[in-house]
Amino acid sequence: MRKMKLWQDKIETEVLILGSGPPLVFLHGPWGLRSDLDFLNQLAGTFTVYAPKHPGTSDGDSEAVHQVDDWLDLVVYYGELLDRLKLNTTVLVGHSFGGLLACEIAAAMPERVSRLALIDPVGLWRDDLPVKNWMIMSNADLRNALFAAPTGEVAEKFFGLPTENTARIDAQVGFIWSQACTGKFVWPIPDKGLKKRIHRIVMPTLIVWGQADGVIAPAYAEEFGRRIVNSRVAMIEAAGHLPHLEQPHDVVRLVREFLGD
Repeated sequence: MRKMKLWQDKIETEVLILGSGPPLVFLHGPWGLRSDLDFLNQLAGTFTVYAPKHPGTSDGDSEAVHQVDDWLDLVVYYGELLDRLKLNTTVLVGHSFGGLLACEIAAAMPERVSRLALIDPVGLWRDDLPVKNWMIMSNADLRNALFAAPTGEVAEKFFGLPTENTARIDAQVGFIWSQACTGKFVWPIPDKGLKKRIHRIVMPTLIVWGQADGVIAPAYAEEFGRRIVNSRVAMIEAAGHLPHLEQPHDVVRLVREFLGD
């Protein structure tokens, strides 16, 4: 694993670089890159994986200093980052809100994105997003909804806490869902206007979803797929809301097959 630090308009970006082979860029979700490392290391068996931290994120190591205030600025920021990495055309792989950001980049710069792989790309691309109201879910209910096996190895690793220490796990989950609901991430969530731009996403697109997702129904992924003209949806049967953490081998296999078509 290597790390590259780039400066853009006084914003320092750290990019993890793993593996060798054809390049792809991974855009992380709201929990940062730390939880994705196992998945990224498996991808790195075939690809050179560029994994930037979103501007302003600290990944728990230090206070966030900078942030981008508007989703469109964030799209421009990533276009410039691709230039800095000398990636004229690339594959984008995005998880959660990183997946929605990947969609925005693909819609704005279709000539820069050869293929698009989206892993549970939740976001505000439609007004009536069929999501349970996280604000009224108990912490325990949310934990059960996120994972197919909420007391299993993946959930324990993801929170970095022993499963028997319920109070500390609940506090961590509570922070996550409160931030997700209030939109106080240090990087902006793409707006609902994506539904007006989704027709611009014309490159081959893979949408990966957990069949046991209890936060957003799998039907959301199917509808998302119908709105992207050149897409297909793959369901991971034994995964919940975080398929690339719960079943990384299956997700990596799907991505490899998709990019090898």
